[in-house]
Amino acid sequence: MPFRSPFPDVVVPDTPLTDFVLAGAAAYPERPALVDGVTGHAITYAGLVEGSRRLAAGLARRGIRKGDVVAVYAPNLPEYAVVFHGVARMGAALTTVNPTYTPEEVSFQLKDAGARLLFTTEALLGRARVGATASGLPIEIATLDRADGVPSLQDVSIDTDPPVVAIDPVTDVVVLPYSSGTTGLPKGVMLTHRNLLANLVQIDRHEAAELRAIVGVLPFFHIYGMVVVMNLGLLRGSTCVTLQKFDLEAFLRILQDWPIDLAHIVPPIAVALAKHPVVEKYDLSGVRWLFSGAAPFGPQLTEAVQARLGVRVRQGYGMTEASPATHYTVAGADRPGKVGPLMASTEGRIVDPETGRDLGVGEAGEVWVRGPQVMKGYLNNPEATAKTVDADGWLHTGDIGVVDEDGYLEIVDRLKELIKVKGFQVAPAELEALLLKHTSIADAAVIGVEDGDCGEVPKAFVVARAPVTADAVMAFVEQHVAHYKRLRHVEFVEAIPRSPSGKILRRVLAQKEKERVRTS
Repeated sequence: MPFRSPFPDVVVPDTPLTDFVLAGAAAYPERPALVDGVTGHAITYAGLVEGSRRLAAGLARRGIRKGDVVAVYAPNLPEYAVVFHGVARMGAALTTVNPTYTPEEVSFQLKDAGARLLFTTEALLGRARVGATASGLPIEIATLDRADGVPSLQDVSIDTDPPVVAIDPVTDVVVLPYSSGTTGLPKGVMLTHRNLLANLVQIDRHEAAELRAIVGVLPFFHIYGMVVVMNLGLLRGSTCVTLQKFDLEAFLRILQDWPIDLAHIVPPIAVALAKHPVVEKYDLSGVRWLFSGAAPFGPQLTEAVQARLGVRVRQGYGMTEASPATHYTVAGADRPGKVGPLMASTEGRIVDPETGRDLGVGEAGEVWVRGPQVMKGYLNNPEATAKTVDADGWLHTGDIGVVDEDGYLEIVDRLKELIKVKGFQVAPAELEALLLKHTSIADAAVIGVEDGDCGEVPKAFVVARAPVTADAVMAFVEQHVAHYKRLRHVEFVEAIPRSPSGKILRRVLAQKEKERVRTS
């Protein structure tokens, strides 16, 4: 039988996302909505509402219509929210591109999503142009800041009322982030207005913190930063203090100088807070809770952070395909190493991956979830959608978990083959396809191996067809991928283990790696 949430169901409003998130903005028009944590550049709530209105009108003038896709390839800037809600107002979908992506990775996402317009920054303009050209699509480029030769966000925006667009929250896609799901290459995750509305209502119900200010260090292109930080902060009328990249001292300064009682982090930040000596220079007494997602961490790190900072650490769980949260630990109910019970209006199952049998309390199996936050599907990929969300609406997460007698979930392993580097997904298939482009490589397989700083890092097993060094293999990959996807280890082997159908048996390599570590 499915596990049920201990919380009452929520009512999801039947309204477009932006109307809901910015409904309270008129009550505090001069309050800063977003502030750059380094430069101090700010956008007020009135400015955000007006900016998104003008952008929606400008997009319409440029021929962007309901159902079209607009891309944003930028770090966390206050203008990110203007683009997000300007696109949402138009009934278009925003595909968010990792700002560390190479032109090849940018090109893949733009082409796959069918983007018509790309917002970027002056610093990323060179890569954006190469990626847009390589996509083969007639993509117009604009910048959030100012750059010679291209229109800016201000240039695109016009002071007139945008057209009235009839948005169906249940079926219309509002964002198109990319995820590798449980396996394979990155896929566009179609999240509707209702998906994000549901998750925001769920989180808002569970989060008791006042949220006068919230730190925007988690990237907005990622579903965690996009929904749980940026949009929940706007819904609550918070001031979101942004950082374009993680810098420990800048992050600590924000925690010290702003009224932040809840800070969202990921495990590598928790490690820094627990161990780095510079933390002692800052007064973090105002912080009451740290909340972590993207990848779980255990009781030892939890206790080290709590002991050093005098805070409580809470964890949640989810995935891009669930908008993202499905499990959430409320204040005062934290348990080290566990990610909490099911959120309101959410069901869960623990399923034996071999037999499909439902398991009970204390038994380890694949985590399945069902709720209004579960995605519409993968863009133009019904086969992958059917493998991930079954006919009854159950999202198969690919994670192995155990539910205790109180309904708290603990993630203990991964059935899926994705590698989690500092909370970011790395698909082995993507790196393997790249390795096979090297003229000296005949075959290759990639797995994740444990790493003290990153959680996991990619390791390649390579069959060489001509002399090549491990350093040369790693340098080749580094040219083509974002920093977190880079290989950290290369091992040369005689053959890659495969099934009779030719599928790489990564579990065999992973088991051999575990045995090697155990005996070394």
